[in-house]
Amino acid sequence: MSDPSDLFLLPLEDWIQTAVEWVVANWRPVFQAIRWPISYTLDGLEAALQGIPYLVVVIAMFAIAWRTAGWRTGVFSIAAMLFIGFLGLWDKAMTTLAIVFTAVVFCVIVGLPLGIMAGRSDRFWSWLRPVLDVMQTTPSFVYLVPVVMLFGIGTVPGVIATIIFSLPPLIRLTNLGLRQVRTEVVEAGLAFGSTRWQLLKEVQFPLALPTIMAGLNQTLLLAMVMSVIAAMIGAEGLGLTVLRGIGRLDVGLAAIGGISIALLAIILDRVTQALGQARRDGPPVERRSWLAMTLGSRPRPGGTPATGENDSSRGPSERFSKGGG
Repeated sequence: MSDPSDLFLLPLEDWIQTAVEWVVANWRPVFQAIRWPISYTLDGLEAALQGIPYLVVVIAMFAIAWRTAGWRTGVFSIAAMLFIGFLGLWDKAMTTLAIVFTAVVFCVIVGLPLGIMAGRSDRFWSWLRPVLDVMQTTPSFVYLVPVVMLFGIGTVPGVIATIIFSLPPLIRLTNLGLRQVRTEVVEAGLAFGSTRWQLLKEVQFPLALPTIMAGLNQTLLLAMVMSVIAAMIGAEGLGLTVLRGIGRLDVGLAAIGGISIALLAIILDRVTQALGQARRDGPPVERRSWLAMTLGSRPRPGGTPATGENDSSRGPSERFSKGGG
């Protein structure tokens, strides 16, 4: 016996195929309902980007890059966008941006709540973590098969595969950012009567935002990568240009598609990194204001919180803590 399968062969392949066929036959309306908002968002973004004159898009990209990442990145964004246009790939680049932005929007809609729940519940995180491990270690091509079975082929199924592939970093880093908020800050908010929602909104989320932005940056870059692979199931854009170049052994066509994707990825990476860095290096006054809002007070020069209440309206414990005994 040279192979364990000579003794026993586990028919997992047949089980998976049977399960997928059953899901496709009985749950197609559900998957069509999932497909509709993604299709609607993608069509709207693509129509907007394709309909806006290219000079307006270039100027808008420059303004965003300049305001967030500096004038060097702004100038680079102008040069990169004009270069893509001169290659004759402007329309395909706008389609790729629409795919990436749509995927990121739905990653935020799904990933942020899951990350927040994971950051606030150890039990939920212990259940979610192995799922994310599987999602991040599964080869990207494997996502394409069930997506095609459940949603068909085309750009929208490509966006769905992109969402699934790009989602884990945002969930992980949202969870990490919330868990890294200092315990004494959280305890101070609770001691001053903040609700769990106020604590999350005014303290934990703002302090975790730099880490969350790092997760958004990784999600954005993974979406750009997957938008190329999704061309194998009919997704349009620059990925399809690369795929056609590979299929025809046309090195030049594949090269200009790959260069255009790289330029877009660099612009988006620099902008999102700068946004996260700005949050991390924000002025101390802003960071204090988050805590002040959580504690229900406004810092005054004398150091006494102005809450609009007098001491008679406070409980004994509050007067004790205020007066220091």
